[in-house]
Amino acid sequence: MQDAMIIIHVDDVPVERMEKRDGWAISEFRLPVGGVHGSSTTVFHSIFRPGSTHAKHLHRNSDEICVYLQGHGVVGQGDSRAEVGPGHCRLMPRGSTHFFYNETKQEDAVCIGFYVGAANVADSGYACCGNVEPTDLTVPRRGLNEGVHVQMEDVVPLDTACLDAYAAAVVRMPIGSHIGSVNALIQVVLPPGGIVAEHCLEKCEQLYFVVRGRGIARSGERRASVRSGHFIFVPKGVPFGLENADPRAPLEWLGVLTGAGSLATAGYIRGGNT
Repeated sequence: MQDAMIIIHVDDVPVERMEKRDGWAISEFRLPVGGVHGSSTTVFHSIFRPGSTHAKHLHRNSDEICVYLQGHGVVGQGDSRAEVGPGHCRLMPRGSTHFFYNETKQEDAVCIGFYVGAANVADSGYACCGNVEPTDLTVPRRGLNEGVHVQMEDVVPLDTACLDAYAAAVVRMPIGSHIGSVNALIQVVLPPGGIVAEHCLEKCEQLYFVVRGRGIARSGERRASVRSGHFIFVPKGVPFGLENADPRAPLEWLGVLTGAGSLATAGYIRGGNT
């Protein structure tokens, strides 16, 4: 069992060779964290050049959580359609057919995602369900009728009074037990000089991505510098803390708690140096 924090930058992760015939018309697809690291969940980072797509597909064994970081596109979930851009968060239930298409002419689309409970892509039960046809893009974009589709900015910050390690941070949870999910997606924003004190979550893994800024991750005696593009895997019960090392700019990261629908039910224990 993995018993230490793992940190890896997306630039140091090789691009996967994914077959277009299987629906993977994605420009760059990387798998920074997965079963080979001791994680129960596989994390991906995708770049879609203008006009590229991930064909209609599903995951029989795994829910998928995804956050769009850059660019714009159209998504399908079953027979419904919606537009997505930076800050949109989605939960795609296992067995539900979905797709993404970058219909812009000049802008890359970037997203990160999590195949929850799947050690690798094959373990998620991936299956291609057909190409995205021109008629798929003319369906009215009135929102998705399956799963979750929410803009992060529309989510009210949590009251973290009972989680003192997060007292300096603004925390949002667009996906979690409040919408029926057994796993939580959180966004944490720390002001310049802010600290999330070292703590443990005994009931879930933590899988994080640093969106912007630079900081220092801490776990026991270990200290490591992190910046935009770093992924952090924290196994169950392993201490973790993060401080903003930039005196002028916020530090923002996104993460999934696998096996806990909220921070309050994650087995939170304050500990370590502050």
